[in-house]
Amino acid sequence: MQITGAVLEEIGRPRNFAESRPLTVGSVELADPGHGEVLVAIEAAGVCHSDLSVVDGNRRRPTPMLLGHEACGRVVQIGSGVAGFEVGHRVVMTFLPRCGECEGCASDGVRPCLPGSAANTAGTLLGGGSRLRRDGQTVHHHLGVSAFATHAVVDVHSLVRVGDDVPPDVAAVMGCAVLTGGGAVVNVGRPLAGDTVVVVGLGGVGMAAVLTALAHDGVTVIAVDPRPEKQDIAGSFGAVAFGPAEATDAGVRGRVVVEAAGSIRALATAVDLTGPGGTTVTVGLPAPQARLEISPTALVAEGRALVGSYLGSTVPSRDIPRFVEMWRAGRLPVERLISSHIDLGDINQAMDHLADGEALRQVVTLS
Repeated sequence: MQITGAVLEEIGRPRNFAESRPLTVGSVELADPGHGEVLVAIEAAGVCHSDLSVVDGNRRRPTPMLLGHEACGRVVQIGSGVAGFEVGHRVVMTFLPRCGECEGCASDGVRPCLPGSAANTAGTLLGGGSRLRRDGQTVHHHLGVSAFATHAVVDVHSLVRVGDDVPPDVAAVMGCAVLTGGGAVVNVGRPLAGDTVVVVGLGGVGMAAVLTALAHDGVTVIAVDPRPEKQDIAGSFGAVAFGPAEATDAGVRGRVVVEAAGSIRALATAVDLTGPGGTTVTVGLPAPQARLEISPTALVAEGRALVGSYLGSTVPSRDIPRFVEMWRAGRLPVERLISSHIDLGDINQAMDHLADGEALRQVVTLS
């Protein structure tokens, strides 16, 4: 079938992206779903730094590639060997399929799925190869999803069903921002009553961590970001907000500190704000060549830990329903993460807004 999608033509075109237009919105040929795969009509797709990191070259991926990895849609066709899904089901799409059989999948979310990670790096689906073509040329999948499009074929292991009461934009943001930021809090930090949780970096993922931490009774949440407008938003959620230098001067210390900015400076700040016996959880992805300088003595003498958390150390089939129930109960107002709704044709401008730090979650509305 012919679909409309946003294809990244090449990596590293200069800013601003509204002028250099690294993404082309146009017609792409999409094959029918194969064994273990599902065709989904996309309803909404969030614009995330993991998309931007491919556009600007921080994450090298094969091109051309149809971007987008945080999305919600309706099942419209089911391939052979698929159980548990029916046409019409609303599904959340997640950017790391879990095969359920490898060592990574046996780690209860601590390690990524090994075949899923390999497929993501290659720009293929979990079952191998691409279902996308344009002018006779293969178009690669982005993180097994490729959601900046009217439709997508994805492996069933990339899908989690949600109820019709969950709006498409809320469901979409569940697939990455909430899993990554919220998962880092509940699966790694595990705050208890009386704890202070600090979140450094207040983009969509960081704000999801703030909201998730605030859902815990008896927990003080401190939000740290250099941009005053981000501090104001976190303050409206109920957090105490600081700039990085202000937090240091105020003597802020947390038992749980989540770094969600994807920069070495932010990670260094997060480590500095971690109190004795505390854990620094890093979910950001800076450039691969970036390095952090740290004192091992401080970790040892104060009994502190520095832990990496990919996709919030989540198992999506387990954790998305948990977050949905928190949303239903009014404890996790995910809609507050959504800063704007945009058309697919605005995708290049959306990358500029993201790079400028002007947005939490821009959501592309498709159907």
